[in-house]
Amino acid sequence: MITDYHAKLYAYELLRRCPSDSVERFTATLMDSQVDLNPHQVDATLFAFRSPLSKGAVLADEVGLGKTIESGIVLSQKWAERKRKILIILPTSLRKQWSQELMDKFYLPSKILEARSFNQSIKAGDRNPFDVAEIVICSYHFARNKAEYLKAIDWDIVVFDEAHRLRNVYKTGNKIARELKDALSHSPKLLLTATPLQNSLLELYGLVSFIDEHTFGDLKSFRSQFSRLGNDDSFDELKSRLRQVCKRTLRRQVLEYIRYTKRKAYTQEFIPSSEEEVLYEKVSDYLRRPDL
Repeated sequence: MITDYHAKLYAYELLRRCPSDSVERFTATLMDSQVDLNPHQVDATLFAFRSPLSKGAVLADEVGLGKTIESGIVLSQKWAERKRKILIILPTSLRKQWSQELMDKFYLPSKILEARSFNQSIKAGDRNPFDVAEIVICSYHFARNKAEYLKAIDWDIVVFDEAHRLRNVYKTGNKIARELKDALSHSPKLLLTATPLQNSLLELYGLVSFIDEHTFGDLKSFRSQFSRLGNDDSFDELKSRLRQVCKRTLRRQVLEYIRYTKRKAYTQEFIPSSEEEVLYEKVSDYLRRPDL
């Protein structure tokens, strides 16, 4: 039998609203999940929840630190809030892995959309196969080909795994990134990548502008201000702006509670025989042919 006291307590818990950056916002959501959270994953999740007005975030932890878990927490909270318009775009090879992890670790139902399942839904009378009560998972190429269907839905959140594929969105030749940016321009986004920057600072500009074009302004302004970080002021300004949208954790920052196997490299001296040298040169010449 429930007393008046317990009834009030349950009513309070059901109606309670927590700040967007509070751990309490998602602790109840994860009560039944099969994940052991680490501190950096909690920090990353709170960063993604930082502001309800935010257009998105880039989670750029190093490889192996659990970006999938971090995004799973975010999706679990959205699901608990009855926000069911959720889309995950990723490389083709990762579709089944994501679907399995969402179910095994967070008990979240998902649907993988590809050409066959999409066409079956269309034949069954569905006007938009993306408009379902499950998390939709699809590849980059498929999403690009069905951009008109994506644009017709008000997504609660769109997750991009291996999001470094989008970092050249500012280039006119990157059609996939540009079409996805246009189709999902009004949707909150969560970008996951371990390599937000490889060759140029413009790649950072591309990732951030995919979420919010106003963070750095246009390409010309970014180049004039940050293309050459020759003084501390411009470097500090770049970090300050990135801090609002990008969260990155390095392995050396989590060694206190995550133990990694140390890798030791040993160099083995090798002296090829004359026959091996001849084979090496012939293969090299073959690969260097002007017409392959």
